[in-house]
Amino acid sequence: MRKLNMIGWLAVLVVAIVLVIQFIPVERNVSTVPPGQSFERTQKVPANVAAILKVSCYDCHSNNTSYPWYSELQPGAYFMAQHIKEGKEELNFDEFNDYSKRRKKAKIKSIISQIEKDQMPLKSYLLLHHDADLTPEQQKVLMQFFQSELEL
Repeated sequence: MRKLNMIGWLAVLVVAIVLVIQFIPVERNVSTVPPGQSFERTQKVPANVAAILKVSCYDCHSNNTSYPWYSELQPGAYFMAQHIKEGKEELNFDEFNDYSKRRKKAKIKSIISQIEKDQMPLKSYLLLHHDADLTPEQQKVLMQFFQSELEL
């Protein structure tokens, strides 16, 4: 009986902690500039490529994230914010034009490599964003575009 009482208090404590952390604010990744705007303009991205990037890349690699309903719940909101921060540190399409020529080439090579190895979008992202999963045809379109960018 004593053990059951302890489990009850532990459950109440866990619920209380979950409720309290709901009030911890998380900075949102929202800009007034539409996602990919500068990249799409400066790199002359075809509409079909831009559409793929918007669905599969920009949530983590731009200054604008489309937030689903569950992004309001902690601790998921915190983990999402961290994931977006890391993604933008690695590659930010909205700031791509500010990169040096050398860094742009390195990022494009990395993009190609990650697509070839089926490493992007991340599997954890695809669990809740099935539409972001790249089909073989979409991978081919992206690969052709980024290969042509390397040749410039």
